Amino acid sequence: MSDKGGYIRQGWLVLVLAGCFGAALAAVHVGLGRRIESNKLGDTLRQVPKLVPGAVEGRPESLGTRTVYRAVDSSGRTVGWVLPAGGGGFADRIELLIGLDASAETITGLYVLEQKETPGLGNRIEDANWRGQFAGRSARRRLSVTKADKGGADEIQAVTGATISSRSVTDIVNEAVGRFRADLGASRQ
Repeated sequence: MSDKGGYIRQGWLVLVLAGCFGAALAAVHVGLGRRIESNKLGDTLRQVPKLVPGAVEGRPESLGTRTVYRAVDSSGRTVGWVLPAGGGGFADRIELLIGLDASAETITGLYVLEQKETPGLGNRIEDANWRGQFAGRSARRRLSVTKADKGGADEIQAVTGATISSRSVTDIVNEAVGRFRADLGASRQ
């Protein structure tokens, strides 16, 4: 009888501790949620001139059901767009910023805003050389991932050992760009 009572006490202790730690984590998230979003917005706005050639700032704009950033030059003329996008990766969610030219015909850049992919493998999606493969690609055609040394015009070379992360990023780009182009076309009619 006493062994059974000991297990029950230990079980309750585990449940109480889990509840306490869960509540503490939720409180931290609620308390810092606005600050985290503010930091992401600041990072996004700092990346606009790096993602769109000629841009000096990004201006938030609603398009469809989401916010995109109109990249403008020093005279206020639209020189491109920056799209926040995200989706599932190998380990967790991947959040990207995708640069497009003013007519949304060409991808001008890619930035990984947040990722938790495998260190030394999947997290290499942050490498400038790998991300650089997207710049100059057509936004009108779907991109695919290849393991070959040389890819075609619509192919992105996978990060060695991290094909899932590579495909995830490419799928996120394809989906976000396709949806943006459709929303932009609809807003111009």
